[in-house]
Amino acid sequence: MLFGRKKTQLPTVTEALPGRTQAMPVPERHHVSGASLVPPFPDGTETVVFGMGCFWGAERIMWKTPGVVSTAVGYAGGFTPNPTYEEVCSGQTGHNEVVLVAFDSAQIGLEQLLRVFWESHDPTQGMRQGNDVGTQYRSGIYVSSNEQRALAEATQHAYQARLEAAGYGPVTTEIVESPVFYYAEHYHQQYLAKNPNGYCGIGGTGVSCPVGVGTTD
Repeated sequence: MLFGRKKTQLPTVTEALPGRTQAMPVPERHHVSGASLVPPFPDGTETVVFGMGCFWGAERIMWKTPGVVSTAVGYAGGFTPNPTYEEVCSGQTGHNEVVLVAFDSAQIGLEQLLRVFWESHDPTQGMRQGNDVGTQYRSGIYVSSNEQRALAEATQHAYQARLEAAGYGPVTTEIVESPVFYYAEHYHQQYLAKNPNGYCGIGGTGVSCPVGVGTTD
């Protein structure tokens, strides 16, 4: 029963859908930049995964950021292997809608990317983002090293202070070691480039993040 549970309650591993062994087929190239959509990426490229609400708008924000080499949308943070979009939306996979961001560390640092992340959505809303309600819309940073975790946590503390001063509640962003990233279906990749008038419910708080200021061109 797909919708027999609360949309804002994560399932347990035993409750999660079984999924499948076959990986989702995706295009080889980014629809906007022409870069590779899958690893390996060029030398000097680092990756990080963000969850910040509906992944269509989140991906567009990231591919427009100078220094970002490639982006892809997918699912992470849950239990179901190789889930479909419908399964993720059912709330029975535990996954979040996320964006894989590959960036040239010589052009942009993770600190600057984190500033874009924090300012582009409301990280205090728990299992929702605006009118989008469900576990797949939670705020998350999925890190691949201790250095990334330390920087993510430091920027969270800095932004929390700014948000509290502006009247917002606690940050609910999960910062965890990068789980398996499952690519979303091909039609979701760079969706808003293919459908310029498509839905985008992402929006920030208007509160500036006091990190990474003045360090990029």
